[in-house]
Amino acid sequence: MSTSEGGGAEVIPISEAPSAQSGAARRVAPRPAVAPVEPPVIAHPAELDRVGVVLVSHSREVASATAALAIGLVGSGDPAPVGTAGGTADGRLGTSAELVLAAAKRVDQGMGVVLLSDLGSAVLTVKSLLAEADSNGLPFPTRFANAPFVEGAIAAVVTASAGGDLAAVVDAAEDAYRFRKG
Repeated sequence: MSTSEGGGAEVIPISEAPSAQSGAARRVAPRPAVAPVEPPVIAHPAELDRVGVVLVSHSREVASATAALAIGLVGSGDPAPVGTAGGTADGRLGTSAELVLAAAKRVDQGMGVVLLSDLGSAVLTVKSLLAEADSNGLPFPTRFANAPFVEGAIAAVVTASAGGDLAAVVDAAEDAYRFRKG
């Protein structure tokens, strides 16, 4: 006997759960659909033009959490614009050129945009966009930082927030490879 409470979530009493029944097949609840969520952008007044940073990940949650960490470590309470392009438009794991392009346009304040990515196909997505930057409307100038994702994101956001130019933001992100942890 299963019941539905509060909008369709099925509740199965423990006594009826498949694990409590000998030989019963295990039922797996269907995964709820994930509604597209607009990636967060942290903006500031236009008179404080700074380099924008876009974090490209296979996972919306990883991109958002990395952005939150980097913004939290800025310390000034006035971070540079940070956008995320995590996952696909329908909420699955993967990358989307359209999401990357949209995030780059949202954070562009005329001083340049730095793109950081996590893994293989995210790197390929970014490089494909950069190869066709003029035809796809990518803000100018936009650069890819070959950097570790979390450490590079923190270095890029902190440097951009301090007013670093495009070259300084890319250099800070890429320098994150040199920091030894032990």
